[in-house]
Amino acid sequence: MNLSTMKKTYLGLITTVITLLLINSCASSKDIQYFQNVEDGILKDSTLVFGAKIQSGDLLFINVSTVDAEAAIPFNLYETPAVQNSLSTAKPITYLVDDDGNINFPVLGRLKVVGLTTKELIEKLEFDLVEYITNPTINIRFDNFRVSVLGEVEKPGSFQVRNERISIIEAIGLAGDLTIYGQRNNVLLVRIENGEKVFVTLDLTKKEIFSSPYYNLKQNDIIYISPNKTRVNASAVGPNTGVIISSASLLITVLALILK
Repeated sequence: MNLSTMKKTYLGLITTVITLLLINSCASSKDIQYFQNVEDGILKDSTLVFGAKIQSGDLLFINVSTVDAEAAIPFNLYETPAVQNSLSTAKPITYLVDDDGNINFPVLGRLKVVGLTTKELIEKLEFDLVEYITNPTINIRFDNFRVSVLGEVEKPGSFQVRNERISIIEAIGLAGDLTIYGQRNNVLLVRIENGEKVFVTLDLTKKEIFSSPYYNLKQNDIIYISPNKTRVNASAVGPNTGVIISSASLLITVLALILK
């Protein structure tokens, strides 16, 4: 093999390696664009009417009020205040839904609440309490409604949801959106239903996400964003891929000078 042939062989080999690295790092807009092929119009779907259902292990805040404030006192329990002055320093208790789906409510005793929405439980309590107080006003909210977003997002973490209604898009927004390395078409949702873990894969690049029964999240849902091939390859090569490519370019130049 003469010098000219050796030169072409070395240069061709190194150029091929660099080209493969660059091609592997390229991504199509279809891989990163959300909600593709969405048309103008109004989406009507019954799955968008959503109310989170109470599950075992939930913590419920329940407040009962009426025109006669004293009549409602037995139905509002408080933690014992550290300083024994008044209830102004006391914190209202939360009701834990036990493994059988019940709470122990003042005066009424054990109530089956699992499977109900907060609206349905309000209606149930209003019916049960008319025997004791007139025109009760009841406020119920989850004290443990939170979702977690993990993986390839800007700010992974667990987020408290005050209004008890959040979509997967809003949850990802709380986490600062996906990084450029997150797989938009391979989003894993982990949910506990009836004591069992349910695993669902969602595609954020498709408009069908808006009509999915998993579009709205439930309490304690976990969202995991998988890394794309570029991130996986970068973790294998190391964070200094750019340095490697630059070094390879320098090597080509040096070889060209040596073999000149």
